[in-house]
Amino acid sequence: MQASEPSRTAMAAAAHRAAHQSVDGGAIFSDPYARRILGEEAAAEADLKAQDPATRSFRLVMAARSRYAEDCLAHSLKRGVAQAVILGAGLDTFALRNPHPGLKVFEVDHPATQGWKQTRLREEGLTHSLPIFVPIDFEREDLETRLVASGFRPETPAFFIWLGVVPYLREASVFALLTFVAGLPGASIVFDYGEPLENYPPERRARAAEMAARTAAAGEPWLTRFDPPELAGRLRALGFIFLEDLGPTEMAKRFFGLPQDAPDRGAGPHIICAGNS
Repeated sequence: MQASEPSRTAMAAAAHRAAHQSVDGGAIFSDPYARRILGEEAAAEADLKAQDPATRSFRLVMAARSRYAEDCLAHSLKRGVAQAVILGAGLDTFALRNPHPGLKVFEVDHPATQGWKQTRLREEGLTHSLPIFVPIDFEREDLETRLVASGFRPETPAFFIWLGVVPYLREASVFALLTFVAGLPGASIVFDYGEPLENYPPERRARAAEMAARTAAAGEPWLTRFDPPELAGRLRALGFIFLEDLGPTEMAKRFFGLPQDAPDRGAGPHIICAGNS
């Protein structure tokens, strides 16, 4: 991404969420602020692109990952979670929709994306229930230091949402953050990731490689992919004792009406919830 503008991937994710509200009626993930924060012109452009049937599958996956993350957050409140940290928040609107009284919400993101978002919030008059904004460059700054300076309490159970970020970071940066979360008492995290290209069957591998090439050409290359069994082992070694990993088949069964006895669809996007209690 350019230092003076918001992340292209953050804008693209917001466009998919906005189009989901109009084209799909928010069937999987309802977000009344998705279109307002994106802006009228960009939302109309998102609707136009959504007319292409080829975009539907990816759009629904984007909706499902947001739904899953917020479902997991709601469940975590029963375990005493009092802080939510949205990492790489982009144009996420959870803080505006937060239905959980007393839940403190932090948004962590690159200063350029965060500044652009704050401008959009002011322009739209969306100044209620604002999160605590924590600007950071994930590759160069220490997350714990920045969070604590913003009022985060490491001793209080927290839930982290990390969507659309992991593939664009180096593996060492990914595990530095996961290690930090694993070391906090009563902490959980939801994040998404992609599988290595070699996990895909040959007939789908070229398509996956093409998508990766497009993001690289836009200046935001995929740097990290994980094999699901290997990742699960590494997360358990960090101290996460609860793991739920939804791959393409599990996601389709839970959110898209795929029959429970349907065959496995193979490699694809994953979303995982990991907790240390």
